[in-house]
Amino acid sequence: MREKKLTKNQLHRLPDYLWVLKNLESSGLKTVNSQTLADCLDLNNELVRKDIASISTESGIPNKGRKISQLIADIETILGFNRVSNAVIVGVGSLGTAFLHYKGFEDFGLRIVAGFDNNPYIKGKEVNDKPVYDISELSEELLKKLNANIGIITVPGYAAQVVADALVKAKVQGIWNFAPTKINVPNNVIVSNINLATSLAVLSYELYFKNEKEKSKNG
Repeated sequence: MREKKLTKNQLHRLPDYLWVLKNLESSGLKTVNSQTLADCLDLNNELVRKDIASISTESGIPNKGRKISQLIADIETILGFNRVSNAVIVGVGSLGTAFLHYKGFEDFGLRIVAGFDNNPYIKGKEVNDKPVYDISELSEELLKKLNANIGIITVPGYAAQVVADALVKAKVQGIWNFAPTKINVPNNVIVSNINLATSLAVLSYELYFKNEKEKSKNG
């Protein structure tokens, strides 16, 4: 077990490191140093060096750096990409349906096995060969049968807390919340809130700032 828990900022950087490392490995490289990673991601070398020291299980090779294959294995272990967790979607609208069709989640250790909804035109059917149950069927027994310990919320904000309560009652261990609101859950349930509105606001601001800067430059 690692002595020190990684910070959220470090965790946010790990997928970027993994992407670069896999590209470097596919190009034939066997080792890499922190400066190379820093240059690829436009990060500070000292920051990258500390990150790598925190995640690596092996010391570096003098004048060469660390083994890329081992770094990839270490990051995938930390992020859980080398083990698969089953999840269910609650809210099979446009976003939920897209998630049920998306195959890329399994590359990151997540397998969506079923959906839940109260829409009579959706429940009882299958989406991408995955069953969609009536929301009333969400229970600890069914999630055990599906071997699912993660709930993904893709319902409107006003329904998010009710869904979260149902998932907690069904004994999920983690919730990935895409509803545009925060949810309250017990401390033993891990929640990751994905605020699409916040991400869009940042994108819109950056575009605005870039355009204003270009206008100023052009007089």
